[in-house]
Amino acid sequence: MVATLYLASGSPRRRELLMQIGVPFVPLAVAIDETPAPDETPAAYVERLARDKAAAGLASLAGDRQAVVLGADTTVVLDGRILGKPRDRAEALAMLQALGGRGHEVLTAVALASAACCEARVVRSRVAFRPLAAAEVEAYWATGEPRDKAGGYAIQGLAAVFVSHLEGSYSAVVGLPLCETAQLLAEFGIPCWQQQ
Repeated sequence: MVATLYLASGSPRRRELLMQIGVPFVPLAVAIDETPAPDETPAAYVERLARDKAAAGLASLAGDRQAVVLGADTTVVLDGRILGKPRDRAEALAMLQALGGRGHEVLTAVALASAACCEARVVRSRVAFRPLAAAEVEAYWATGEPRDKAGGYAIQGLAAVFVSHLEGSYSAVVGLPLCETAQLLAEFGIPCWQQQ
């Protein structure tokens, strides 16, 4: 019998990506502190958050010994600095202006937790933006899309027109690295391409 997979994320993008590879799941709402720890590297940060989300989801299912919980986190890194979700318009505009005409790194961690163990992977991708004019950054903010996105943009959305180059995993930049997620799911006995 295949274990029940729970997705400890409210992200519609992660839901869509899991459905894309034919993996049924039950969504779970979890809340964790996403503040970076002092001197924490970006890779350690995203892995910790993915593991914390999976662990929080598992804890909320106390008693279900067959449950497997998936947690994930994505962050944008520019010059070694974590660019999280912008707090306001000014921060979003500053982020986007800083990303314009440059390359940056996107780190996505995925973690699976069960009663027996927790395993995680961190995937690094490189994204380059073409130069951005101040007016188009303002116009992009006005669409509402940047408000809840790491780095203030969504590669799968309207910001696709900013991307001049991508090296790595597109799905990881969206929010869930499908190749690595499928490998982890297989380790936990959960196949892809299940009949829905």
